[in-house]
Amino acid sequence: MKSLNDLTIKLYADGADKAGILELNAKPYIKGLTTNPTLMKKAGIRDYEAFAHEVLQTVTVKPISFEVFTDEFPEMKRQALKISRWASNVYTKIPITNSRGESSVPLIGELAKEGVKLNITALFTERQVQAVADVLNPQVPSIISIFAGRIADTGLDPVPILRGCHPILKSHPKAELLWASTREVLNIFQAQDCGCAIVTVPHDILAKAAKLIGFGLEDLSLDTVKMFARDAAEAGFKL
Repeated sequence: MKSLNDLTIKLYADGADKAGILELNAKPYIKGLTTNPTLMKKAGIRDYEAFAHEVLQTVTVKPISFEVFTDEFPEMKRQALKISRWASNVYTKIPITNSRGESSVPLIGELAKEGVKLNITALFTERQVQAVADVLNPQVPSIISIFAGRIADTGLDPVPILRGCHPILKSHPKAELLWASTREVLNIFQAQDCGCAIVTVPHDILAKAAKLIGFGLEDLSLDTVKMFARDAAEAGFKL
């Protein structure tokens, strides 16, 4: 592996920094983009729709996901239909439940029947994936986002869960399994090795991956020593 261009998995940039989104959209190794309300809040975005339309002026071809943000399913459906009409490359993100723990699966089924391209998000278990698969429209592209990084945060290995989801989606050739909540560069290769179609990667980890993939370990050792020496000199340490 010499660079991100050599990956077989599709690399999606995950973030809400407009400048970063537009810069990464121009990279050939970035195949799509995702965002969510939490990332938008961190980026200081106040006008959700205005931000989306600004981004969509440049991101016109690659898939990009925008998420609904309500607890009430009728309003969730209204938002989902509106978002889906913004552009043909838009996927509408629907969380697997609302914040009260009520299942979004009936709504997912309704939207799937209406031909909405969906990104079902915040999934953690094979049971959740099965529930979604039961209502998906096999004729419409969809993304199934498993939060592998958050699974790993609990001390569990997410790889068996991701691998267990492949048979569930076998009858949905247009449904793509996505490794979400990437924590480190290694996760990109774990996602690829366990057969995921897509991995979403935060902008800062993408920058690290672009710099370090293919870097020789002895060269990296020397680079690390140089960093220590430079920082010690800049700090003016004396003994």
